Amino acid sequence: MSVDTTASAAGDSPAGSPAGADTEGVVAMFRRVLETEDVSADSDFFLLGGDSLVATRVLSAIARSYGVELTFEDFLGAPTPEQLAEKITDAR
Repeated sequence: MSVDTTASAAGDSPAGSPAGADTEGVVAMFRRVLETEDVSADSDFFLLGGDSLVATRVLSAIARSYGVELTFEDFLGAPTPEQLAEKITDAR
């Protein structure tokens, strides 16, 4: 039995995987729009001070960067970078 040491205990995808790269991209988007470096893969956008207007900026950035259109309802149901990365993967 082998153990994947590249994934974190929190369940993040390995950084080299597409989902891991997407997660890092969404983390960067959160940092940019929220103007804070205090964002991790499991940070809740709304608990970090994000609101619906700023969320639309993230959704626009996702559409530009990944070529997928997520809805605001998608965002509400997946408010962390890791969850949004899963939505991006599912939408491809």
